[in-house]
Amino acid sequence: MVAHTHILRVRYGECDAQKVVFNSRYGDYVDVAVLEFMRALPMGERFLNGELDYQLVKQTTEWRAPARFDDQLAITVAPVALGNTSFTLRADFRLVGGDEVITTSETVYVLVSGATLSKMPLPDDVRAALTV
Repeated sequence: MVAHTHILRVRYGECDAQKVVFNSRYGDYVDVAVLEFMRALPMGERFLNGELDYQLVKQTTEWRAPARFDDQLAITVAPVALGNTSFTLRADFRLVGGDEVITTSETVYVLVSGATLSKMPLPDDVRAALTV
């Protein structure tokens, strides 16, 4: 399966009173990393030009260690499951330069038409791109 790593620096406003990244920010981080993952796919322009889109169905996040202000996060996104109309992506968070996964998030998306937002089967090129 393909994987893509996106580097993101934690900004001050993303931290809570405990001086760690506020838990809800991880969903934002996953959105950014997934967009960059999609952009890197061979047929990624189909998502960027609005022909195809995807909607979040379920997201599960597990925290193992905190990220703090000014940390650089390496977020590696990879597909873990493909359905008829859905696909699941896993995002593993590490501090840049470290091997330990500090947070993991699995997100189930459903593929939709960019024009109608109606659910649709994964086209062959999308399926192939997510299984290379």
